[in-house]
Amino acid sequence: MTASGRAGATMTDAAANSPEPRSHAHPSARGTPGGMLPFGDALARVGSTVGPSLAALAVLAGAILGGWTYAPYGLQTGLGIALGAGSIVAMGLALILAARPRGLEGLFGGLDRIYGVHKWLGITALAMMIGHNTLEPELERFVRESGLGDFAGDLGELALNGFIGLILLSWIKRIPFTRLEIPWQIWRFTHRFTGLLFAIAAFHQLAIDKPAGIAPALGLYLNAFSLAGLAAWLFTQFVAPFLRPQGFVLDQLQRHGSATEITLRPTGRALRWRPGQFAFVSAPGAGLTEAHPFTIASAPAPDGHVRFAIKALGDWTRRLPDRLRPGQPLRVDGPYGRFLFRRRVPRQVWLAGGIGITPFLAWAEALTEADRQQIALVWAVTTPDEAFAAERLRAIAARHPGFDLHIVASRSDGRLTAERLAALVPFDIATAELFFCGPTALHRAILTGLRAMGKSPRRDHCEAFELR
Repeated sequence: MTASGRAGATMTDAAANSPEPRSHAHPSARGTPGGMLPFGDALARVGSTVGPSLAALAVLAGAILGGWTYAPYGLQTGLGIALGAGSIVAMGLALILAARPRGLEGLFGGLDRIYGVHKWLGITALAMMIGHNTLEPELERFVRESGLGDFAGDLGELALNGFIGLILLSWIKRIPFTRLEIPWQIWRFTHRFTGLLFAIAAFHQLAIDKPAGIAPALGLYLNAFSLAGLAAWLFTQFVAPFLRPQGFVLDQLQRHGSATEITLRPTGRALRWRPGQFAFVSAPGAGLTEAHPFTIASAPAPDGHVRFAIKALGDWTRRLPDRLRPGQPLRVDGPYGRFLFRRRVPRQVWLAGGIGITPFLAWAEALTEADRQQIALVWAVTTPDEAFAAERLRAIAARHPGFDLHIVASRSDGRLTAERLAALVPFDIATAELFFCGPTALHRAILTGLRAMGKSPRRDHCEAFELR
């Protein structure tokens, strides 16, 4: 994923390091002309749209139910309540998704997509709250006003202003007209208040004065999402940090310029993961309390050892190699992600940008004699020294005749282009599927160039380089 150093890459210090090592949360698979999809892939592709569709339908259902319930009290009132009801559902769903429910990953296509839907649910909730506040329901003639209802109305204004600030912090990573990024720590700290603001909004919809005899369906629907959202927030803040992570100790640390590889040994039950997945890593005893996501850069091993490759992209990742010592306890929460090796695809192009190599390291290590695919791995780096796993990958290539490795160092070899990529691949790239992990700009440039050449791959799979 791209949370922080996944797959040798890390998502970003803000979210962790996944394609850069979370750096990868999961892949998006875009279809391109060129053939029928295997049934399993087609099913997974359809499944990844189910979650976003259900979320949208839930918000829409809340808005329709709200508008229908209050339509007898006037058009403005009906629209205002519809927007308010939709915002409550959107906020509740956003909190549920923020809890990283593993059982829902298949419905969304991976944790990175879950976070994407979470983000847009927050933006939708804010827009609907503003609309609700603008189209203020006119119910004075139909309700008996109470002190509790007036208090709930005032709290609604407080929740609106608070959400405006939080959503802006989430949406805007960089301060406008400057090169200053909003620090991850500030973003993360302010996000902890989301549940409190939602509790205020939920109380507002519960306690606000309502007309006598109003149909109970709307209240039941909104209360269900309110309770579920608050429960998810409480779980995320106070239960998950103690329940989910597994204990590990640092077995080995190797520095490779700006990248660091750490090998961890489990102290209890071993982590079970599939090559390409990522996990959240923290080291409270080393002052690295905040968990960051990184791609697991190794295939599962019988001894349960786990390896991460992490690039120094921010304060957390820069401090990590100096803070850790052999035997240092660490906590690992995972696995997550859907950027997985697809054995049924006969021709594959793996394209990695920098630390985005991490998921492909795990994939390559997992290859067996039974794997007869034609695979071309192209690793774009700035200098040869950045290709810290080059010898490891060459050894794997020597054991697998169908596995071709190409390392392109832009400083000495020139920038990787679509034309060069097509020339390096030992088969027609238009007959293959492309798997990408790395900077978005590189991905777009390669796809645009291949399209112009009439060499678009059959399908394009990628993982978000950052979760934030």
